[in-house]
Amino acid sequence: MSAPVSVGADLAKAPLDQPRQALIPDGWTMSVWARIPKARLATWTPDGALLVSVPASGQIVKLTPKSVAAPQQSTLLGGLDQPHGMAFAGSTLYVAESDQIDAYDYSNGMAVNRRTVAAGLPDARSADLHGAYAHALKSVAVGPDGAVYFSIGSTANISPQDRTATPPRATIMRIPPGGGPAQPFATGVRNGTGLAVAPDGSLWTAVNNRDNTPDPGGKVDVGYVNDHPPESLARLTSGRELGWPYCNPDGGPANLPFIRDMTTNKDGSALDCATLPPVEQSMGAHSAPLGLAFTTGALPQPYADGALVGIHGSWNRKPPQAPEVSFFAWRDGGLGDQQTLVGGFQGADGSRWGRPVAAVVGPDGAVYITDDDAGAVYRLAPPGR
Repeated sequence: MSAPVSVGADLAKAPLDQPRQALIPDGWTMSVWARIPKARLATWTPDGALLVSVPASGQIVKLTPKSVAAPQQSTLLGGLDQPHGMAFAGSTLYVAESDQIDAYDYSNGMAVNRRTVAAGLPDARSADLHGAYAHALKSVAVGPDGAVYFSIGSTANISPQDRTATPPRATIMRIPPGGGPAQPFATGVRNGTGLAVAPDGSLWTAVNNRDNTPDPGGKVDVGYVNDHPPESLARLTSGRELGWPYCNPDGGPANLPFIRDMTTNKDGSALDCATLPPVEQSMGAHSAPLGLAFTTGALPQPYADGALVGIHGSWNRKPPQAPEVSFFAWRDGGLGDQQTLVGGFQGADGSRWGRPVAAVVGPDGAVYITDDDAGAVYRLAPPGR
């Protein structure tokens, strides 16, 4: 249903200084909970505060809930290099900077005892990239065995040299339990910004696939480009290959086969796409999925168990792919087809008032959504919460 987005007077700054409507489930409510310019990924601390990364300012912002007022806002960490992904393993907080992965002890509401668990990661300052690096932001997740996983995005739309770089780009890397050198866990992952562990302990990633894909005849046609290739939502296992830049998923929404990329693999000699296992799930081309999190029974049906994905919306598709928060139901160790949990951010003319990045369930049973375009954190509450 269409419902007004509630905004307190002290939070009513542009673009939320005029009435906004969101599409949300019947009986739910949506409000602006906090304002953080360029807010990106989010995670909850063990003591019930929400951490929000702000790569643009080098900060991890801490929002401590208050019973009757806006949350208390403070800086947990500052002076970092484009911090993006965050993950907790007990009281240990992992933060993915553009050039390294750090671990902190989270104690008494503070992050202390910083140590670097993976260094020398590529960003725009890397000598071999000469300032040209499109996907410097990295995400991090921790498996049930304590292994740490993090993403390294590709240099560009199609840059095959990423696959032989040191460390390899367009990968999901793994640090073994207890520490040690990071090694590739999954390859051919163009930009796996979404990274999360499912209820069964499996690792999943939401992938931004390439732009300007030629059709099977080798022609770059707007009608084909608009809908190809779909964005991927994949379950990762050791050695999983997701094809980029030689193969692209095709069809969907579920169990998508791979087809040859007609720019980089026209004759199929670079990689036999037919040998790649199908991709489990997908979203529309150019959706730009970013944050990925699982609900694990915290929400009422039919959203009790599944994945939440922040769909940022396209940057160059015409007409633009709309932003939203999507839900994928968890079923028998897999994910069902995409459903819209929150929409309405884009008008019929393509104009937007917001672009969700991440959605995470809070300890109060509400969903908290970051929006880097509006500079906001929303609270989406089921009935009675």
